[in-house]
Parts: sequence; structure tokens; C-alpha cells
Amino acid sequence: MPSTGFFPVVQPEDTAASAIPAADFPTERHQTGSHHALPELGAHDPSVTAGLGAAPSHPGTGEIPRFPAGSPFGAGPQFPGGPAGPAGPVAPVYQPPAYAGAPRRHPWEIPLLVIVILVTLLIYGGAILLAVFGAINEYTLLVLLVPIVLWLGRGVTWASPRVQGIQMTPTQFPEGYRMVREAAARYGMREVPDAFVVLGNGQINAFASGHGFRRFVVVYSDLFEIGGEARDPDALAYIIGHEVGHIAAGHVSYWRQMGSFAMSYLPFIGPALSRSQEYTADNYGYFNQPAGIPGGMGVLGAGKYLGKHVDFDQLADRASTDKGFFTWVVNLLASHPVLTWRAAALRNRTRAGSLWFAPSQPLRGIGGGAVVPAGPVPTYNHQETLAPAPGQVPQGLQVPQGPGGPQSPGGPFGA
Repeated sequence: MPSTGFFPVVQPEDTAASAIPAADFPTERHQTGSHHALPELGAHDPSVTAGLGAAPSHPGTGEIPRFPAGSPFGAGPQFPGGPAGPAGPVAPVYQPPAYAGAPRRHPWEIPLLVIVILVTLLIYGGAILLAVFGAINEYTLLVLLVPIVLWLGRGVTWASPRVQGIQMTPTQFPEGYRMVREAAARYGMREVPDAFVVLGNGQINAFASGHGFRRFVVVYSDLFEIGGEARDPDALAYIIGHEVGHIAAGHVSYWRQMGSFAMSYLPFIGPALSRSQEYTADNYGYFNQPAGIPGGMGVLGAGKYLGKHVDFDQLADRASTDKGFFTWVVNLLASHPVLTWRAAALRNRTRAGSLWFAPSQPLRGIGGGAVVPAGPVPTYNHQETLAPAPGQVPQGLQVPQGPGGPQSPGGPFGA
């Protein structure tokens, strides 16, 4: 893969068309330690992230409607169970897309983090007491050295892509560099993380980390190619938004990692905390580019070239149909949500992703970012964009309702 010319060079916008003051953009810290305000781009409105947790009202009446009781799908050949009703006009029902209008932390993340930190403190305290009374062994010594070992490991992780990878800059992989900047601006970050491309050797992976006050994102070349020859830049924007979201949510902080080092040694609780963090980062990735969700899930399931042929709705539907004890065990022990549950969570933006048990029923088109997006978000195939303009975030997701309850609307990914 060539080191230059992978993405088309981004042309600067007319500054008169930009709505973001330079002071509102995150800054980029260079090796000298100085800070530079990034140039203006796109249109941004603070109302996009305002009013978190408030239920949206009906745009006409101002009321806050809810789904009626009864069958969640109503009658029909695809979703049986509701009483059959006569054909004819149906009234809309609005479901607030709580996880669509702004990035939100998974509700299980903080409680699980508190448990892991308490266990970590008990381990630290026990090691210190053993050391005070002279009962030092290899395990006690290892615990006492955790802060130093963690600091050294983070330093090596930070140094490796700097000397072995290619840094994204305005003239080198400019489209990827722009996606990192835009994600940082969307999330309200004060500084833009560094970003690197490293040789993947067939691996589909990306990660975020930090060392000292530096934060950075590393994307493997095989995954980065989905924005190049595979030409799904929206999927790349979602993935980069996911990784920058880890940084924005504080997942790569040194103190957080030192305080939760027991996560890797706690069965069930440790993996659950990791999965909740991944759901949180997915919420950030969705907020950054919802149009990239189908492509991003397709790449994770079938690779960078076959991913475009994956039916996103079929993948998400299987979260509710492919159940069983061993399926539950696979998710219980995994550090990331299993792919089908993850796709279902990204499609249904009315609730948090399932952490412990499979989703009870498929929700096609109800709060789905791929079916009913959070506003007409432009893609990266056109002019560079930042956040949805005023009025683009919907007041609620409109779902046709029959006598048996809401029914799934049609659409490019719908029934």
C-alpha cells in the first residue's frame, strides 16, 4: 500500500461558509508541545448535543408519545403475533432515539468499573500489607510493580507506531486525518489525537491508547483500506469514530487502567466491563457517522472486500434468533460484544446494547440508524462535513401503527 496518495487531497472550504469559530475546534499538539487551533470546517450546532436524556416531543403537538401496549410488531407475515387489522391509513407512533442524537455511555460501564476498582484496591492493599510484614513473593512483587510495568508498556505502545508506522497528516492519508479531526470536534475534545497506519499483514484491527498526556489511534493497513480501494469511507469514519470515542470516554487513561488492572483477572466481571466500554465506543462511532454502520459491521464479519455484500439486517436479526446456552457463554467470556448483538444494538438506537442476554426480539427499522438515520447525514463521498446542521436530529422515529401495534416500515435495510 503506498504511503502517499491513498486518499484524495482535501480541498479547503470557503471560510465564509463555515459555521464553527476556530476557537471551538480542538487543537493539535505537535512534538514541540505548542498548540495550534485547527482550521474551520463544516457546520456545527451545539443543539445537536443539548438536552441529553430528554424525551423528544411530537413535532406537531409537542406531546411525548410512547409505543402502545400489546404486540410490538402487530400483524403481518414477517412479524406474526398481533391481531390482523384492516388495511388502510395508519397513525404514526414516535419512539425517542435515546442513543442516536448524542454519544452516551453504556449504563453498565460505571457500576462495573466501580466493582473492578474496588477489587484492584483490595489487591493493592493486600500486597502492601504482605510487603510490610516481610511476606514478599513473586506475586506480591508483581502487584507492587504494576504501576511501573504499565507505564513502560504504554511507552512502548506509543513509540512503536511512531517508528514503524505512517502518521496521518494533512498531506499523508488526508482523508483519514480529517476523519480523526472531525470525530474529535464532534466529541468536544480539546486536542486531536495522533493517528497512525501500521502494516496489518492481513489483520483487521484498530486500537486507541495513550502515554503521558499523549493520545493516539492506530489503524491496521488492511482495515484502513476500506476507505481506499474497497471504497467505503463511511465505514472507515465509523471505525475511526469508535476508536476516538475510547479516548473521549476516558478508557485509555493511565490512572483508569492502573485502577482497573484486575479486570483481566476477574471472570465474568472483567469481560463484561470490556464489553460495556465497546458499546460506549460504538455509541460514539454511531454519532460520528451512522451511515458507516452496515459497512463497519460487514468488515468485522466478512473482511474488507466481502463486507459490502453482508446484509446488515440479517446479521442484526440473528441476535434474536440464534440463541442457546453456548451462544450465551461465548458472549459472557468475550471482551467485545458478539457481532450479532453488536449489530442489533447499533440498529436499535432506543436502548443500550445487550450485555448479558440476547435481545428478546428483532427490531427492524425502529430506531435503526441504517433504516431511520439521525438526520440526513452527508457521506464522505462528498464535501467534508462535521456535525448535523440544525433541525437534522429528529424529534422521534416515526413507525407505522396498526391495530396490533407498531409495524416495521420499509426501506433500503427494512422489511
